[in-house]
Amino acid sequence: MDLKVSLRVLVGLLFVGLLSLAGCTDSSGDFELNEKATTEQVKTDQQDTHEEKAPEEDTSTVEEEEIEKEKAVKDENKSDAAKTNPAIVAPSSEKNPAATAKPAPVKKTETSGTTAQVPVKLVKTIDGDTIKVLYNGKEINVRYLLVDTPETNHPRLGKQPFGDKAKERNRQLVNSGALTLEFDIGERYDKYDRLLAYVYVDGKSVQETLLAEGLARVAYVYPPNTRHLTPFEEAQASAKKKALGIWSIENYTTDSGFNSDAAPAKSSGSTAVKPKAPSVPATKPAPAPSTTVSGGQEWFQNCTELRKKYPNGVPQGHAAYQAKMDRDKDGFACER
Repeated sequence: MDLKVSLRVLVGLLFVGLLSLAGCTDSSGDFELNEKATTEQVKTDQQDTHEEKAPEEDTSTVEEEEIEKEKAVKDENKSDAAKTNPAIVAPSSEKNPAATAKPAPVKKTETSGTTAQVPVKLVKTIDGDTIKVLYNGKEINVRYLLVDTPETNHPRLGKQPFGDKAKERNRQLVNSGALTLEFDIGERYDKYDRLLAYVYVDGKSVQETLLAEGLARVAYVYPPNTRHLTPFEEAQASAKKKALGIWSIENYTTDSGFNSDAAPAKSSGSTAVKPKAPSVPATKPAPAPSTTVSGGQEWFQNCTELRKKYPNGVPQGHAAYQAKMDRDKDGFACER
């Protein structure tokens, strides 16, 4: 009896449990539907939120790009300003080489020990052995090495013979082509601050030309400035042998200069003095005709003398007749 009751109770409980289970199943389905709906709603809300926030993210990116562009423009403008205005310098922690660099020194032409020639521009001709040129950007007098010409306007010596002619010839030469200077290995300047040099026109030595034409002498030979001494002495020897210019006046050109006292007085305005012509012995005058000699004969040196007394000559047998004056032997001397 008890077992039956127990079975009935168990079945009843089982039935009740099945009914409860069915109810729970329906409730679980509703729960799943509600949960699904809720999930989809959340997703929709999140999507809406994302779509609303997206423009803000884009705006932020654009603003950052604008900031970067503005920064780049500022850097570019700063760079341009630094190029156009050197006063804009780097921060103090950095050194500016341009501000501390010293200006490069002016490069000077050095030709000592070589035969290189330096082009110069002529300013003017001073005398036969001095000119003024534009050298290294300034005007300076150039004194010709190893030569000396007569003075043109010396405070003590005055104007010397051939001085003007040497100056004029020098002027012609230095104006005839490209002017260049060559320096020797010794002193570059003399005590008057004149530049010491060999002078050339189109590569031809002006000094040597003046020496060869008898308008200069070799002088002021101070070693080691003697590079062209030998050809200069040869040119001088040639002019001296030909008695040209300064060598045409005896004792005028000396080792110490020019002796104006040796030159004869010159007429005003003359630029050169010619030596006196050597005196020629006068022809010995013919003796006066003798009209009387021993034996009563008249003697005449020639027919010219005879005709002074006997214009038509004299016949043979006349006291003045001489056979040597009767060239055609016709018995009549000195006839016309």
